[in-house]
Amino acid sequence: MLDVPVLETERLRLRGHVIEDFPNTATLWGDAAVTKYIGGKPFTLEECWARFLRYAGHWCVLGFGFWMVEEKATGDFVGEVGFGNYKREMDPSLGSTPEVGWVLAPTKHGKGYATEAVSAALAWGRSHFRSNEFVCIIHPEHRASINVATRCGFEERAHAVYKDRPTIIFRLD
Repeated sequence: MLDVPVLETERLRLRGHVIEDFPNTATLWGDAAVTKYIGGKPFTLEECWARFLRYAGHWCVLGFGFWMVEEKATGDFVGEVGFGNYKREMDPSLGSTPEVGWVLAPTKHGKGYATEAVSAALAWGRSHFRSNEFVCIIHPEHRASINVATRCGFEERAHAVYKDRPTIIFRLD
């Protein structure tokens, strides 16, 4: 297993993924409600597996990546939060600025978990990257994610198209 730091908040634990987490990842990314603004369609099992392996690859090669998020009190799966470097082909380019991402199971929406988990990840990121500069990209109709981004201090900086879909680039300096 990779040496992924464990982060804890009042209600959540962010930890590295283990093979037993794959069913939760597959269910999450296979849900049309989850992917409505992230690619527009549910991911196949094969695509979910590639994503799951990409999480480990980020930590192994780059020293950062996504955490699996669970409720501390129950151990229930909440979602996935973390950092990526995807070399996205878009204009304007994100460059090498760490990209923050989050996705939660629909049953965990509306509880403040996304803001709590993203805030914990950002605190870790400020120490790890030795920078306060981060980016995230969000579909313009995804109000819930835009709200999380603004609560965490991100500001809208540019509009772009990524994979033929409109995208807003948010930046935190």
